[in-house]
Amino acid sequence: MFRASISALKPPAAPPPTTQPPPGTRSPHLLRSTPLHSLILSRISHSPRASRSHARVLGLFQPLTATMSSSENPTVTERGSKDRRDDKNEDGDKKEGGGGFIEKVKDFIHDIGEKIEEAVGFGKPSADVSGIHIPHISLHRADLVVDVLIKNPNPVPIPLVDIDYLIDSDGRKLVSGLIPDAGTIHAHGEETVKIPVSLVFDDIKSTYKDIQPGSIIPYLVRVVLLVDVPIIGRIKIPLEKDGEIPVPYKPDVDVEKIKFHHFSFEETTATLHIKLENKNDFDLGLNMLEYEMWLGDDSIASAELTQSAKIEKQGITRMQIPFSFRPKDFGSAVWDMIRGRGTGYTIKGKIDVDTPFGNMKLPISKEGGTTRIKKDDDDDDDDN
Repeated sequence: MFRASISALKPPAAPPPTTQPPPGTRSPHLLRSTPLHSLILSRISHSPRASRSHARVLGLFQPLTATMSSSENPTVTERGSKDRRDDKNEDGDKKEGGGGFIEKVKDFIHDIGEKIEEAVGFGKPSADVSGIHIPHISLHRADLVVDVLIKNPNPVPIPLVDIDYLIDSDGRKLVSGLIPDAGTIHAHGEETVKIPVSLVFDDIKSTYKDIQPGSIIPYLVRVVLLVDVPIIGRIKIPLEKDGEIPVPYKPDVDVEKIKFHHFSFEETTATLHIKLENKNDFDLGLNMLEYEMWLGDDSIASAELTQSAKIEKQGITRMQIPFSFRPKDFGSAVWDMIRGRGTGYTIKGKIDVDTPFGNMKLPISKEGGTTRIKKDDDDDDDDN
């Protein structure tokens, strides 16, 4: 009994000491098991700078993990009747303070996004209009290709969602369009995206009466790229580039005279004197002339000539084309010309020319002209 009473008087054994982390530190075990931390690690694990960025990203979660550590062993207290009577007031206080809490969460998430962007290396792509080409131009339309160079500095590919483009001239809309799902820009790479555009001159001239055939008009290309960048989200990249484009006008062609050198019913040789007038505000470099000529309803000559000549803007050039034909094979139009009565002629063809805007093939035509024989000994000033 005496020993039992002595043991009863001994103080109870102290519980084994628990190791608490120093103030201001987090539990490593808790931090590693946080789902949000695992998500971030999966996002940055492929980054070349992941080893250097890991510590900076983990530092974002110090306030969050400290709070979570303090809630591992919650204190349970019984609420008295007074606490129950104050429930209504506490609920009202929570509702009033709810907006501030949500704003703090938003700010915290925004800070996380900025820190992750800085740590992992995500950034906005850059772009530039590297060139505008005119692969085809004619009297009816011009085909343009706009080259846009896009550079992606990010460690992952980024999709090019949309390309929105507009071409105007002094505020007058010429053409516009949208190209959806334009491709993907490779990680740490660059890509030249080609935007094909067609300008229909008949539509432009009918819409804007002040745009005259043969003139050169200024244009401005506006391009907006919509790209989807991880972490950052969808962004728009606006681009602009200006230039000039012609509205071509076909040259005028006229037969000034037909000079005969030798005449017989079996074979007649002559020289066709034609005049080409350039009504454009730009020079034409003639490479080739293709033509066919009719006297009345009879085709008397046709040829394709490779001849170089420069036709200056708003200028005139003259050409001499030798040809031969058999008068006995033709009808009354040739005999009217031989008798000096004059006869109607038609000439049609095309010319291949170089211009400051590229190569063009322009038609030439003349109908309803009249001509007569001009012999070698006639006055050369006679244009008939």
